[in-house]
Amino acid sequence: MSAGLAVMFVLAAALLLVLGGCFAAAEAALSLRSRADLYRLAEGNSRQDRAIRAIADEEALHLAAASFSRVIAESLAATLITAVLLQTIANLWLALLCSALLLIISTFLLVGASPRKLGIAHPTATIKMLAGLLSFNRVVLGPAAGALQRFSSSVALRSATRHDDEEAENPLLSIVDRAAEAEVLEEIDREYIHSILKLGDTRVHETMVPRPDMHTVPAQATMREALEALLASRHSRMPVIAAEADDVLGVIHLRDAAGFVLRYPEEADTASVTRMMKQALFVPDLMTANDLLTQMQAENNHLALAVDEYGGISGLVTLEDLLEELIGDIYDEHDREDQEAAAQADGSFEVSPRLAVAELGELFEIELEDSDANTVGGLFVKELGRLADTGDQVVVAGIKLVTTDVDRRQNINMIRAEWVGEENKHDGS
Repeated sequence: MSAGLAVMFVLAAALLLVLGGCFAAAEAALSLRSRADLYRLAEGNSRQDRAIRAIADEEALHLAAASFSRVIAESLAATLITAVLLQTIANLWLALLCSALLLIISTFLLVGASPRKLGIAHPTATIKMLAGLLSFNRVVLGPAAGALQRFSSSVALRSATRHDDEEAENPLLSIVDRAAEAEVLEEIDREYIHSILKLGDTRVHETMVPRPDMHTVPAQATMREALEALLASRHSRMPVIAAEADDVLGVIHLRDAAGFVLRYPEEADTASVTRMMKQALFVPDLMTANDLLTQMQAENNHLALAVDEYGGISGLVTLEDLLEELIGDIYDEHDREDQEAAAQADGSFEVSPRLAVAELGELFEIELEDSDANTVGGLFVKELGRLADTGDQVVVAGIKLVTTDVDRRQNINMIRAEWVGEENKHDGS
């Protein structure tokens, strides 16, 4: 091979790698922009705007063509560089080794990390700059790329299992993670976005206060008694019930109770709480937290009663409960004594039986889930196989749970949790 031809091959390989980098940057940028975003970018009638609208109309096909072209560019560059090195270096294995190292480094810098980071950091500018290239590339290689995409999709569908959809990550979460890795998003923003996107998968029964823990006011209570109950519970709203918790008549507000007692003190000891109660909001406990939040905002309601599949009250959920799903637990000076987990000096935790199973795992920095139990108390009874007594213990996923307070009805009031490192054992002593 002549020196001139070798130089041409090297220059051609460099240009191909740069071209591949452009396609990689475009792919990364398009992954961060929705179709609506693309249409907003192309509100004019310039050649660039028309190209962007064409991308928005057939985004999947443009992406497939870009990926196809990137692979072609990388492959051709590898072929050209290998051909030059084989003619330059006499030792075959040394030539192949040098070719591999050179391609790995150049591909990583020119096609891999750098262009993708650039596309993620400046998606709008990248799309505008490369819109013409993507549009032309789709015309030239779109049919071939589309055919290959359809073939690969059919193969993937035939080999897929029933659980693939359940195990697949939300693509939006993946985009957010990539943006955080590229330092486009702060970590706290990433967590907030994850919480918002996952709110649609969270059910009301996962966030509600269960019925045994509900604070209620009996329908026969007077307005003064209702005010005292609200003040004692430190809640701004409480359900008003008839004979039992399933029979909810309405909701009494602290503001209404206090206002009545102040305005009509002579009637406060005789007037029924039902006189000032408001209509209760009932929702199915399988409703998503996202839908409930939307409904609460629309109806200006801060409390809802969750109804199970049998028509009974399973618990209540407040606007604060839903907000905590988004931004984490909210504690004030009154809530401190009611926290569901308290760290002890020996490294263990005193936890409420109402603590979520996943939150127990977070205390020990492990992932902990159970398909049957939502709370630590439910998990304990499931593993134990019977109602608990004080001193009973189980070990789940390396966490030893010991009941420290059980009432006469065998309801668990407090559990001590400590890390022992042994899995899937339990002791019902």
